[in-house]
Amino acid sequence: MALKAGQPVSVSGIAWDGGYGIAEVAVSSDGGRTWTAGQLGEDLGRFSWRRWTYSFVANQPGTAIVMVRARNKQGQTQVEDLLFNGAGYQNNLVQSLELKVV
Repeated sequence: MALKAGQPVSVSGIAWDGGYGIAEVAVSSDGGRTWTAGQLGEDLGRFSWRRWTYSFVANQPGTAIVMVRARNKQGQTQVEDLLFNGAGYQNNLVQSLELKVV
């Protein structure tokens, strides 16, 4: 699916932090230089997924990369570089979505 340049698009997802609660989901469409808070859905309590949405406009044709990171109520934020663990734990990377803009 391709987006039309200059038209608003809404992205959404779910965030989970392991028990402290999600305080913010931030989105960047400029490679992580700036971050803007998304809109959080209802807080259903500890250990719950939390929905989020964010609307933006991709102004230039080509590829748009949307990065998303969550921050919990203790201030812990997803990281950009993986802290390797052979068992697969702590895979809390900032997530990216590549979109085609026409």
